[in-house]
Amino acid sequence: MSKVTEVVEDLLTPILSNLDLELVDIEYVKEGKNWFLRIYIDKDSGVDIEECGLVSERLSEKLDELDPIPHNYFLEVSSPGAERPLKKEKDYQKAIGKNVFIKTYEPIDDEKTFEGILKAFDGETVTIEVKIKTRKKEVLVPFDKIASARLAVTF
Repeated sequence: MSKVTEVVEDLLTPILSNLDLELVDIEYVKEGKNWFLRIYIDKDSGVDIEECGLVSERLSEKLDELDPIPHNYFLEVSSPGAERPLKKEKDYQKAIGKNVFIKTYEPIDDEKTFEGILKAFDGETVTIEVKIKTRKKEVLVPFDKIASARLAVTF
């Protein structure tokens, strides 16, 4: 995690705590010639635009006081959306029983991508039930082999 995201997380924690919101992710990235500081927030019932605006206002005030970013940037505060990323262990715990999409660093059973129902997570292994044609199969994915994971919307 970069120094900027660490400082921003420290500033955000009390703001989000006071509003009963959860930090999902922080991105500090350069796209073209512009820098973006993106904050993704959520709560069990979802967040609305007013909450995003309030967090943006309060964080902006703190960032202006501390001025940890030496150049111009765009601040964006939003919900992670329906296909929110799974980053922390608690994200996986909350996603048990839901449809997920997982990419691994290396193949497991000759596959690097899995989509199915997250059945279990014990802190070291994710168990996902995938459907192969008409049969279901459980795949055990070591947590440290996961490159990325997110909730997956099904239609």
